[in-house]
Amino acid sequence: MPYRRKDSDVWWTSYTDASGKRIRRSTETSSKREADALEAKWKLEVFQQKQWDKEPERTFDELMLAYLKATSETKRSAWIDKIHTKHLYEVFMGREMSTFGAKDIRMYIEHRQEDGVKPATINRELTLLSSAINFARRELEWEIPNPVPGRKLREPEGRIRWITREEAQKLIKAAEMESQSPHLVDFIHLALNTGCRRGELLGLEWSRVDFQAKLIYLEAQHTKSQKRRSVPLNQAAFKALTHRQEFRSMHCPDSPWVFAHPNGQRLLSIRTGFETACKRAGLLDFHVHDMRHTCAAWLVTAGVPLPEVRDLLGHSTVRMTERYAHLAPENIRAAVAVLDRGHASVTLAG
Repeated sequence: MPYRRKDSDVWWTSYTDASGKRIRRSTETSSKREADALEAKWKLEVFQQKQWDKEPERTFDELMLAYLKATSETKRSAWIDKIHTKHLYEVFMGREMSTFGAKDIRMYIEHRQEDGVKPATINRELTLLSSAINFARRELEWEIPNPVPGRKLREPEGRIRWITREEAQKLIKAAEMESQSPHLVDFIHLALNTGCRRGELLGLEWSRVDFQAKLIYLEAQHTKSQKRRSVPLNQAAFKALTHRQEFRSMHCPDSPWVFAHPNGQRLLSIRTGFETACKRAGLLDFHVHDMRHTCAAWLVTAGVPLPEVRDLLGHSTVRMTERYAHLAPENIRAAVAVLDRGHASVTLAG
């Protein structure tokens, strides 16, 4: 029979599952009638599983708990998954997964749209749900449907904000005036000339800087795509790292971090100094990540092939790099010029 704990108003139940294991489970209701009904339902499921090998009913709560537990130690975005799960839980709490269908996905999308949430965020939440379902199907052998594929929202093209080399010089000069941020100029040079992400640079250790080969090494755990890559250093980036090395020798010779405070502690943020420098340089709506866009834009406009830009930036697919293709219209102009040659030969033949 359902029972109450001293510290809770909801009813709990205790029963033996099909394997003989004692289960203590909250009904999550303060109604005795509802608790009795749930206990009877769960015991019936156990009976059916034991007698007919029927798959036990799985709930959304069980699904997400199993997935988050399995990925919490290995997935870099585990903390983001918990945030997304909170929003999913508001709609699907206690939901039996065997009856999960397209209508539930539409309902969730509409619910989040009413809250003013952007399509990209809704899609990330649905991606998490789909990943959890696929995990349960593959690893736990749960026979549950996955109605997510093919039902995500169309997302607008990603924001691309980049600056010219002249604007970059203004930003660097403004950064030189930031006495409280002596690291800022070197960070800007590296970001503009390597295309590395903020976290990749702030987390860079000296052990992964190769001055002789003029490379920095990013292992899988350091990158967003979880793929290792080597980033070559041009003269500007090499000079910035040399300056960082001089800072280290003077202030914190034992610090493992490229970007460190004078006491050797890792530098965690450059936001305040960067925003002040942007304001002084007259750059509006320009953020730290936009230096990565700027690096890509400079490469593409210089004629560097998209696959090479992809490899430098560490994009998982060339599709992400194609956002910059419009910055090199001359490449397309050269392509269509080939048609002129064929047209000329036809005209002469006529």
